[in-house]
Amino acid sequence: MSKKEISRRDFIKGAAGAAGVAALGVLAGCAKTPEATPTPEQKPQGLYTPGEYKATAKGAVSTILVTMTFSADAITDVVLDVSGETENYGQAAAEELRAALMEKQGAEIDAVSGATLTSKAVMEAANKCIQQAKGEIPVEVIDNSSAESGPANWLGTEPEVAKVDETWDTDFLIVGAGNGGLCAGAYAAKKGVKFRIIEKGTAPARVRGWYGVCDSEDAIAAGAPRMDRAAMRRSLKLQSTGKTNLKLWDTWFNESAAMHKFIKDCYGQYLPDAKVNVTVGDEATWPETEGLYFPVEEHFWGFGEVDRNTIFQRIITEEAGVPIDFNTTLVKLEKSGNKVTGVIAQNTETGKYIRINAAKGVLISTGGYPYNPEMMEQLDPQGTAVTSNNNGWPTDTGDGIKAGVWAGAAMQAEAAPMLFDRGIIAPGLDAGYTVTSTGDKVFPSPEGQFNIGSQPFLKVNRRGERFTNESGTYDMMSYAAYNQPGGVYAIVFDDNFFDDVQRFHTVGCSAGTRNGTKERTLQQIDGQIEKGNAFKADTLEELADKMGFTGEAKTTFLATCERYNELYDNQNDEDFGKPAYRLSALKQGPFYSFWMGACLLTTEQGLLCDELGRVVDENRDPIEGLFVCGDAAGGFFVNNYPCQMAGIAMGRNMTYAIKAVKVANGLEA
Repeated sequence: MSKKEISRRDFIKGAAGAAGVAALGVLAGCAKTPEATPTPEQKPQGLYTPGEYKATAKGAVSTILVTMTFSADAITDVVLDVSGETENYGQAAAEELRAALMEKQGAEIDAVSGATLTSKAVMEAANKCIQQAKGEIPVEVIDNSSAESGPANWLGTEPEVAKVDETWDTDFLIVGAGNGGLCAGAYAAKKGVKFRIIEKGTAPARVRGWYGVCDSEDAIAAGAPRMDRAAMRRSLKLQSTGKTNLKLWDTWFNESAAMHKFIKDCYGQYLPDAKVNVTVGDEATWPETEGLYFPVEEHFWGFGEVDRNTIFQRIITEEAGVPIDFNTTLVKLEKSGNKVTGVIAQNTETGKYIRINAAKGVLISTGGYPYNPEMMEQLDPQGTAVTSNNNGWPTDTGDGIKAGVWAGAAMQAEAAPMLFDRGIIAPGLDAGYTVTSTGDKVFPSPEGQFNIGSQPFLKVNRRGERFTNESGTYDMMSYAAYNQPGGVYAIVFDDNFFDDVQRFHTVGCSAGTRNGTKERTLQQIDGQIEKGNAFKADTLEELADKMGFTGEAKTTFLATCERYNELYDNQNDEDFGKPAYRLSALKQGPFYSFWMGACLLTTEQGLLCDELGRVVDENRDPIEGLFVCGDAAGGFFVNNYPCQMAGIAMGRNMTYAIKAVKVANGLEA
């Protein structure tokens, strides 16, 4: 099925939770929208002109559509289309918001906790519907034709700000309260730096629990071998085809252990009984040799009420007394000559513009651009084409990257998406963007990461053909799918799957399947079967029918399964060269399958910088006063995210966050 053929019903199929489906699925069968606002003479007696009215407003990550039906004296029905919002927040709040609008018979309702921006947008659009029904404003015409015409220029032009409403002065400004920004703030607080933090969202970004460290004291104490840095460099050069800036890796090699020690001291202060887990020994070993180096580096403190970001936030706000200014978005950088002197920001609640002077520097820690469709389509068309699910952070829309380029910064030329082979998708849907009724572009699956997808079982395309070696890092399967119909594939395994997973011994977060139980995995599969996203059958022929194979495709699929059993019996993958220990049989029913695309976590294509974290211009000279860390930084990952190094993205993020504070404020030893 092509994207243009996706119906509204198809799009919401498989949405998590009855509330989300109820909120999204009742757009049809409504009365015709009035074509014009009636004159006072035409208006019937009563509070409203009866009929159906629509209005839109910008939510957390998408345009929200509210449809309200009125009698002469009451609101009789409310339909919310929040399909572009995040599943666990905005979509989950839909039914509660709808019920509140009906109960209050008006738009003045309470926001749902955790979905503030979605709630405000619903209230704004609902109020416009009410005003239309009262004849106070013209009827709104919903037009999504612009989305069908293709993306606009992702960079656009630097905004002009005619009037600044207030001015703040500080030494060091941190833009973005994510993992890097909070780490930088906590370090600055401990060092007595005068700083401020602004954040466009209503709360800090979620914590990424694992982070990669080179030769930490805890890894050494756990018996981990010291990292072979020469092997690491060779592997990085190979996987990036020589395009990564190896000097950037030196900062992580040399300073990530000190970063970890800083975090360890913070835990010692706020959660002294916490212990860090370092993945070492057999658990950290990739058991095949494909020219990739897998170092021991993953560190994890566990999750709880007090996590790493919570500790950082306490240090910033309680110890240093520095407020995190939420609802404050970066508009543009300000420069004097080649020096960045501060920023223009805007309070998104009041609309007021703020000049923030930063005497010693600005740190861009705003994340990547996974929630910016224009940037995704233009900067990473291949990654976009194979993605079925967006698991990024909703405020990551490339703001800091765009501001840096406007200010003269160089940007990495090639994409580097963080794609995981876990994007379960309803059968018949293509990967890549689809267009909602409000004209927003969203990826078609509302599901989160489906971890089982990372296992190297047999995978076939829509023709029933096997098309690649299924063993490799997470992104490899997704890139192989780019050459297949719809950018998707199906994974197939039998009832011996849990024994197979033990033998496969995948590492990193995909090891969660291996370290769980068969019963837990079956519960996850059963949950997707109930949604129509996964299939279970006693025979492979029955499974083929459930997967949607017919005619020649079904014949090919059954022949592919037979051939795969031959390869397993011979313990030799003559077709694609997969290591024998990662082959599996398809002989013991029941059999299982589901369709997959890529799950997008974030993007790693950002502003180029040097090993001190200083953003550079087109001549590769540092721009004075401008620093970058995390997903907004480029040069570290190129082409892809080399996910044989578990936690490396977060490790380099916080290492460079601390580095920026040191360099900008003269704290280097």
